[in-house]
Amino acid sequence: MMKPILVFALCIAASQAHLSFAQSNDKNALDTCLEEGLAACRKAAEQGHAEAQYYLGLWYFPDSNEPDDPEKSYKWFRMAAEQDHAKAQYRLGQIYSGWEGVLGVSLWMKCVEIVPVNKKEATKWFRKAAERDIVSAQRRLGDSYVNGEGVTRNYKKAFRWYLKAAERGDSGAQFNLGRMYSNGDGVQENDAEAVKWYRKAAEQGHLIAQNNLGRMYSNGDGVQENDTEAVKWYRKAAERGAACAQYNLGRMYSSGDGVPENDAEAVKWYRKASEQGHLIAQNNLGRMYANGDGVPRIGAEAVKWYRKAAEREITDVQIHFYLFHAGDDVPLNTTEAIKWYRKAAEREISSARFNLGLIYINGDGVTKNGPEAAKWYRKAAERGHVGAQLNLGIMYAKGEGVPEDYVQAYAWYNLAAAQGNEKASSNKDSLRKVMTPSQIEKAQQHSTELFRNIRKVNDGRSED
Repeated sequence: MMKPILVFALCIAASQAHLSFAQSNDKNALDTCLEEGLAACRKAAEQGHAEAQYYLGLWYFPDSNEPDDPEKSYKWFRMAAEQDHAKAQYRLGQIYSGWEGVLGVSLWMKCVEIVPVNKKEATKWFRKAAERDIVSAQRRLGDSYVNGEGVTRNYKKAFRWYLKAAERGDSGAQFNLGRMYSNGDGVQENDAEAVKWYRKAAEQGHLIAQNNLGRMYSNGDGVQENDTEAVKWYRKAAERGAACAQYNLGRMYSSGDGVPENDAEAVKWYRKASEQGHLIAQNNLGRMYANGDGVPRIGAEAVKWYRKAAEREITDVQIHFYLFHAGDDVPLNTTEAIKWYRKAAEREISSARFNLGLIYINGDGVTKNGPEAAKWYRKAAERGHVGAQLNLGIMYAKGEGVPEDYVQAYAWYNLAAAQGNEKASSNKDSLRKVMTPSQIEKAQQHSTELFRNIRKVNDGRSED
């Protein structure tokens, strides 16, 4: 297959070196012209013409078309770059960054053997091209500063380079600016500015910008909350294959936000995202099968999707629960459940810790162990898990697995009741009748301390 660098382009390179070409629509004549064009372009390149060297670099670059000669491609790009050819400098940066644009693992491995990845060298050439106003190079230099590749990480410098590229219409840079404003990286957090830049990128078709703009509308961040507008942007990206947007569109159909509630549509979009490996979509698709929402209730299918997510260590421990409690067609395997709960509990997932507490208090597949149950309930309760707070309160009230302590029981009941748990509220009222005023006062103070600690911990870490 002919390399898609047009004879016309080669003619331009050669003509700038004062060489002449003939052009024709006849195929044989074009083939002849191509050969002559290459020869002339090579001659010009060998005579030091930077533009001709650049075009030869493109010609030999190892993409999906023949010819592929990474060594010659690098050679000609390097020669042009050293003559201050800005586009060649950008291309050289891409090569040092890891031969960006090369398709196929075997071909890529061949390329990196010839010119190994060197982020410092890549950044050097991106900078040269960026200073010559190559927009893509400005964005890539911003990437280098964000990721700390070849330079010390510096969000402020990244912001400046992104801004240069974004103002000249680069959608990737516009998206990155939106993200920096959203996160407060290198600039003061400003959701309205984030929306502005996400919109510019989204209107150019940037998929993740479209998804993020949808999220801003969904959450009312920097713009008036509008679920219909959120769905519009999610759909644009989802229909073009963005897994995150497919997941979000599924979520909107599941909750009925911005669209009529439709579990079948939710399943459709969760499936599309799941097949691309989106972990939360896999978890949600498993839940849909477990509950029979939008699809027949099929435990084995629920297990399939929960397992896919579980094997990649998604932190939503509900998948581990349903993985072994999915339905009548899936046998209960408590040993496996405990294994998964422990893995998640080690990652500070409150629901995993709560479920371990349930297993030990009930003796499901293990020897009943009150102190062990209390340990796991406490770990979950200290992260704000309402069920764990209730159950820990019950254990203290009964002296089960822990010493009987009405102050502790009342304090935990109080926290669970504040989250709307009616049983905790009822238990607290009953316990209050047998407590002294001094005990109640201590319990209230302890409850306040616990609440402050929980809020402090949760402000520093989210389980989303």
